[in-house]
Amino acid sequence: MTTSFSPAPLIAPHGPLRVAINLGNPVLAGLDAATGEPTGISADLSRRLAAQLGLTIEWRIFKKADESVQCVRADEADIGFFAIDPVRGEGLHFSPPYVQIEGAYMVRHDSPLQSNDEVDQANHRVTVGAGSAYDLFLTRHLKRATIVRAPSSPAVVEVFMAQKLEVAAGVKQQLEADAQRLPGVRLLPGRFMVIHQAMGMPAQRGTQARAYLNGLVEDAKQSGWVAQAFVRHQIQGAAVAPPGYPAQD
Repeated sequence: MTTSFSPAPLIAPHGPLRVAINLGNPVLAGLDAATGEPTGISADLSRRLAAQLGLTIEWRIFKKADESVQCVRADEADIGFFAIDPVRGEGLHFSPPYVQIEGAYMVRHDSPLQSNDEVDQANHRVTVGAGSAYDLFLTRHLKRATIVRAPSSPAVVEVFMAQKLEVAAGVKQQLEADAQRLPGVRLLPGRFMVIHQAMGMPAQRGTQARAYLNGLVEDAKQSGWVAQAFVRHQIQGAAVAPPGYPAQD
């Protein structure tokens, strides 16, 4: 990526590239068991950006999406990785999305629920990770069901089972993995939402910094880099976001 300006001080004005990584979505990020370093497509994109800028990385590790959002919004990190959502837009610039992920519902085998459209009923309790993309989306869209917020996205199924709730909502791949290890549960067919995962930076970064971040993501998609990262990290069920999908502020 060629530019007519020096992007490093515009994107990372404090020196190193400070990166907020959310471990709440295991499809996108995790920690290497041997080194303790962040791994996954989010970490790889961070390293790709740092290499282009000629900067070292300082990691900011979080277990919840909303904590990562607050870190970047407060300019305590230069970039982060978020699901695009209008509630999160204040104080942030979102790049175009690089990955699309499906949100799904889990129920017990003996549940009468057979479709996503049947979930929003007054006698149903739906558990979500507090502050997650699914929490924000379902808070807007569920009119009759009650939302029960688990401490984090990885804790959703634990809360669903322990409290004997009617529905669990989360990343489809994670729920599928949980269904394989837990007896007596199943996923409802299809999806209730598509999550557009993007990179984000503090809104106070200038137009040139925003354009550079947008270009990085578009190049990663169109060059096949994101698709290669899916293979490298054995990511299944996610899709590369379409090229040209507009960034959102």
